[in-house]
Amino acid sequence: MEQQVPDGAVPPVRHWPALDLDGVDFDPVLAELMREGPVTRIRLPNGEGWAWLVTRHDDVKFVTNDARFSREAVLGRQVTRLAPHFVPAAGAVGFADPPDHTRLRRSVAAAFTARGVERLRDSARETLHGMVDDMLRAGPPADLTGAVLGPFPIAVICELMGVPAADRERMHTWTQLILSSAHGAAVSERARDEMAAYFGKLVGDRHGSTAEDVASLLGAAVGRQELTAEEAVGLAVLIQIGGEAVTNNSGQMFYVLLTRPDLLRRLREEPEARPGAIDELLRWIPHRSAVGLSRIALEDVEIRGVRIGAGDAVYVSYLAANRDPDVFPDPGRIDIDRSPNPHLAFGHGPHYCVGGLLARLESELLVDALLDRVPDLRLAVAPERVPFRKGALIRGPEALPVAW
Repeated sequence: MEQQVPDGAVPPVRHWPALDLDGVDFDPVLAELMREGPVTRIRLPNGEGWAWLVTRHDDVKFVTNDARFSREAVLGRQVTRLAPHFVPAAGAVGFADPPDHTRLRRSVAAAFTARGVERLRDSARETLHGMVDDMLRAGPPADLTGAVLGPFPIAVICELMGVPAADRERMHTWTQLILSSAHGAAVSERARDEMAAYFGKLVGDRHGSTAEDVASLLGAAVGRQELTAEEAVGLAVLIQIGGEAVTNNSGQMFYVLLTRPDLLRRLREEPEARPGAIDELLRWIPHRSAVGLSRIALEDVEIRGVRIGAGDAVYVSYLAANRDPDVFPDPGRIDIDRSPNPHLAFGHGPHYCVGGLLARLESELLVDALLDRVPDLRLAVAPERVPFRKGALIRGPEALPVAW
């Protein structure tokens, strides 16, 4: 039963600890907050003060698409947050508002259009099948994460970015350190600075380039003085880090499939059902721990009878929005025939994930390759023995032991 907060009353501040959740369990604190009301208040483990939390599908879309809620205004403030470190730097696209945000995104848009992503399909499929070949040749058991789900997205995002194959492992190491809270702020910030220095040189070498990879597009934009070098590097770092989210998402997808034999059987027998299944799994899986980046209200705004004051920090939860029963009947159930399925797995509004189409392409290729080429794929251990990442901002299995 949803708790009703009387008009004018302020909901209590709820502490939201950093939980290391196993499997694909939905965060119990978030579930409780959703029951308490559409607009609640939270305090996360780091930063200062409290923030509003918005969980309903319509309200999440409203906040993320309304210019009165600013990402840029977060810079320089110690907003309550999950991460012990505040990694993004000034000029990063994740903390820009339109029109600057629009200008930054435009510089790389060509790489992420349907045509730009589609040009990677054949090479990505070839790379993926080579990894599956290697796994099959080595024989069972195998770690699906180490053999395929980890290296495949790294290879694809590095190709898109224009990062040479020899540097992929460095990129992966930096990304893991940036996305983990387990090593402390100094380690994460050093990894961010090292990645930024790398992209500073890569982009700087391509000021006159006409190539279609992201580093070349950014280099050309800097050469035309449409972006500063700092802005180009901030955008490159964000895209590179985001490209590895597919590892965690696909790890959760395959964990779900390998623990639900009926669902797996149907997708093997009915390839035409796979696109709908991928959408439903993207809606259902718990992509991240707690919440992501906050916004600041630039003026007083009312949401569902609750006044958000100017200067207040606001979080939205896409995970909660994807479980809104008013939009998704029986939201806790995986229904691959669900239609329509307006999930917000890739966000909404100006900050909609620039790599959404690419992530979707990679998910399709992974599902097709592994279901068709490894028809007896199964977990090699009991589901509860699959290790999930600890101290991570993005959730997913650390390893996925499989046999066939």
